[in-house]
Amino acid sequence: MAYYIGVDIGGTNLKAGVVDRAGNIISEASVPTGADRPQDIVLQDILGAVKTSIENSKVDSKEIRAVGLGSPGAIDTENGIVIRNYNLGWKDFHICEKMTEALGIPAKLANDADAAALGEVIAGSAKGAKNALIITLGTGVGSGVVINEKILPGEFGHMVIAYNGRPCTCGRKGCFEAYSSATGLINMTKEAIERDPGGILAEVAKTEGAVSGLTVFTAADKGDKEAEKVIDEYLEYLACGIANLINGLQPEVVSLGGGIAKQGERLLAPLRVKVEREAFKGLKMPRIVSCTLGYKAGLIGAAMVVRDL
Repeated sequence: MAYYIGVDIGGTNLKAGVVDRAGNIISEASVPTGADRPQDIVLQDILGAVKTSIENSKVDSKEIRAVGLGSPGAIDTENGIVIRNYNLGWKDFHICEKMTEALGIPAKLANDADAAALGEVIAGSAKGAKNALIITLGTGVGSGVVINEKILPGEFGHMVIAYNGRPCTCGRKGCFEAYSSATGLINMTKEAIERDPGGILAEVAKTEGAVSGLTVFTAADKGDKEAEKVIDEYLEYLACGIANLINGLQPEVVSLGGGIAKQGERLLAPLRVKVEREAFKGLKMPRIVSCTLGYKAGLIGAAMVVRDL
């Protein structure tokens, strides 16, 4: 039987696991990333986690065909090079070459968001879909498109949905990410608090000690009308971006991940209505659901990137 190694390179933890061809995790190991250390030192921890996961799996190492790695940042997938990983300070890191040299098996690199998207298609919320779009609502907006179980490279967080709108970290204005990320929602929440410093929303933020992506939902549950307005505005922008992508890609499933997506139907039910209103009429509407795999999506997806090697 064939098995594959998946490695998810996170800013806080490195995760490695042995995965079978169906996307089932046989065993896994995790170690702190230690992002302030040189990349070659971090590589040793990656190899250590890989070896631990192999040992714990009880799988014959001869049955392990390849290793896939998911990394954030600018990457060269064809040559297996992390050009820049800003979270870890990596630059021009020939990680696949080094992994192959150490393990004696082929290695392939993928963007971490793309790997997570593939994981959701193989074993999670979009299982069975030929075409799927995975959107992560975190500090930024991550996106992954999978067509016939193959990753379609691309970055949609920085498409403009509001011309000359809010400044984005990329240098443009009006990006999808500037409005629909957790950061975007936090900014909207802060603006609402400034408009009504004595309201429930301000009180909730004070109690929590800081404004988070969940503050506005807590305040809305307490009956704050201003919070409801913020959520509605946020959903309008999110629906606009998703509708654009549905029009262009026509996915069967749109899966949402990240902390905000944990609101479940509180978020999804009104979002579906707004997306259907915005999307091109005549298209079959995709299922809009929450991601189900959590951190395992990246690990599984990284392994599935090398499934056909």
